[in-house]
Amino acid sequence: MSFITRRKSIDALAAVDAQHRLTPTLSWPHLVALGVGAIVGTGIYTLTGIGAGLAGPAVILSFAIAGAICACAALCYAEMATLIPASGSAYTYSYSVMGELVAWVVGWSLILEYTVVCSAVAVGWSAHVQPFLSGVGFPAQLMAGPHAGGVINLPAVFICFVVAGLLSAGTKESAVINMVLVAIKIVALAAFVAITLPTFDASHFTPFMPNGFSGQTNGTEKIGVMAAAALIFFAFYGFDAVSTAAEETKNPKRDLTIGIVGSMLACTAIYMLVAAVAIGASRAEVFSQSEAPLVFILETLGQPSVAKVVAAAAVIALPTVIMAFMYGQSRIFFVMARDGLLPRALASVNKKTGTPVVMTMLTGAIAAAIAGFFPLKEIAELANAGTLAAFIAVALSVIILRRREPNRPRVFKTPLWFIVAPAAILGCLYLFWSLPASTQVRFLIWNAIGVVVYLLYSRRASLLAKA
Repeated sequence: MSFITRRKSIDALAAVDAQHRLTPTLSWPHLVALGVGAIVGTGIYTLTGIGAGLAGPAVILSFAIAGAICACAALCYAEMATLIPASGSAYTYSYSVMGELVAWVVGWSLILEYTVVCSAVAVGWSAHVQPFLSGVGFPAQLMAGPHAGGVINLPAVFICFVVAGLLSAGTKESAVINMVLVAIKIVALAAFVAITLPTFDASHFTPFMPNGFSGQTNGTEKIGVMAAAALIFFAFYGFDAVSTAAEETKNPKRDLTIGIVGSMLACTAIYMLVAAVAIGASRAEVFSQSEAPLVFILETLGQPSVAKVVAAAAVIALPTVIMAFMYGQSRIFFVMARDGLLPRALASVNKKTGTPVVMTMLTGAIAAAIAGFFPLKEIAELANAGTLAAFIAVALSVIILRRREPNRPRVFKTPLWFIVAPAAILGCLYLFWSLPASTQVRFLIWNAIGVVVYLLYSRRASLLAKA
């Protein structure tokens, strides 16, 4: 049963042959933009309304709880990413600390997380672009999946393939495009705050917690602050996508810490501010009914022209989230294939662009298939389950390595690791418990399938097994 515990050496992780090595082209501004691009997206443009429907004005508290848990996880990620500056994120850390079987489960969960996130954001992007398409006579049946009475969400499928094409063109090129689109997104949110702030009405925050804190249901689903936190947790992660860029970073020991922690702090402030002014401008139970709540609020305030600008910015900038997560997913796929857990032929790097083109386009195709036929809420909840598993694995890795190798040099050390790492684990477990039961079951089924795949193929095909 050695396959359960066999591990990759931390010191040997840098010894990758040239054919399967990614090209370092990124610096810390690219990483911060990657993190902000991933974090500020569907969560703020779309899930703010869904979260408000579950928690009322206390959705601000939901944002704070989800942000605090993610902050603990981000500090753990920063330590592991600088300690092991290799591509693969939580999968790679688990492989070198806890062994191959745990790494496979984490990698399989990351496949679920990243691919499903791409799909969820594509559906959110589609909701913002549909008014424009309707105006030019685009068939409604081709803008919604079967759950909404349509045939396929074609705009969501389209954007998945566009982003996959951009990423295939080159890492640095797509990173520069990402930085420009992130700037557009931040300017649009600043405009939303500037226009809605003068209409702030404190009475909209009463009652503050109409659905309670935790454990309540409306008969069909969990409601309350923690139910909303478990959903909008989706809005906060994205910094882990930065860690997947470790191998493509010029100075990983410095730039990864700046990218992970910097993007997390910036985005927490942005979320809290936007959520507060949104509730101040419109009652939570009103704007929670809209799939594009920020645009809806501006329209109800008699600002249709600004609403169109914000909607246009979302159409332009939401693909940065897809770009960040599709980038991360293709790298997870790539590293698992490079380790032999997936077919090695998939780990080829295009000589001209320096990117894993095959894996990137495969990721785009899978994300497009999910986005075309499933609703946003179910997709987001399923993505959260995979992320929570990865966050727990990274926090556990910090604890184990601090005990096993306390003297190993660490460029960045998680402050108060004996508090922060357990807090990240307990917080993630609490959020997982707060997810709908159906989501928990689907997640367990997904990983059961993964274990079967591992036992039948990956256990023997692994490079460590052959060695």
